[in-house]
Amino acid sequence: MTSTPGTPAAAPAQPTRLAHLDAHTYRDWAAGEHSTVILPAGAFEQHGPHLPLGTDAILSSTIAEAVGSRIDAKVAEPLSYGYKSQQKSGGGDHLAGTVSLDAAALIAQARCILAGFLRQGVRNLVVLNGHYENYQFLYEAADLALADTGAGAGRADGSGPTVLLLSYWDYVSEDTLAAVYPEGFPGWDIEHGGVLETSLMLHLRPELVAMDRAVSHPPADLPRFDRLPVVSSRTPDTGCLSAPDGSSAEKGRLLYEQVAADLGADLAAELHLPR
Repeated sequence: MTSTPGTPAAAPAQPTRLAHLDAHTYRDWAAGEHSTVILPAGAFEQHGPHLPLGTDAILSSTIAEAVGSRIDAKVAEPLSYGYKSQQKSGGGDHLAGTVSLDAAALIAQARCILAGFLRQGVRNLVVLNGHYENYQFLYEAADLALADTGAGAGRADGSGPTVLLLSYWDYVSEDTLAAVYPEGFPGWDIEHGGVLETSLMLHLRPELVAMDRAVSHPPADLPRFDRLPVVSSRTPDTGCLSAPDGSSAEKGRLLYEQVAADLGADLAAELHLPR
């Protein structure tokens, strides 16, 4: 496409993913008043016979890109390995296909990445988590990264560097839950390999979902305590804590669009970003 004679051509749109940006463009962008980087965090974890091992990182990264495009933020490459899968939230670290980091390794990795962006002048960092077990270790990493870079004390007017931490499911609204689970939401504690993740993947990456391999079974019935070593028989044979019965790409589209819109609006308001 050519520009009208005498009219300067519009600058090409910058990519949302930082990995697709050159270093000099990144340097100039990071120095801006509103520079915001979203760091997705996932895991390498089994999600039953019908979903891929990278589900958590795929979902957090894809949602991060949708949010980034709304608020002119950039998206870093994801943390693709996460903290140890626990029996009551991910089936357990004993299951084939799950390869995890211990707490010290996850904290160290996230701390270095966050501190690196802060030292290079990035104004805001948003850690978008997609693996339940990661959360407190990402919190520790953010706190230490701020201290490492001298930003931990903050400023009274809130104008200093900022790190926000959230899990994408925190933004699933009650109305969306009612639409996705018309017979009643069973609870976040058993939503592993179930309707939410399966529907999102059917919408976003259907070529990676094998619904012909999905198994219908009752939800996991787990005690209120954690036991170590785990009693492996308490995890359903599929590795899923609930069945993906009723999953659909349409439900995934609803989840994806609602979460991206509400999260983008919340970040823009909290970080005073132009929209």
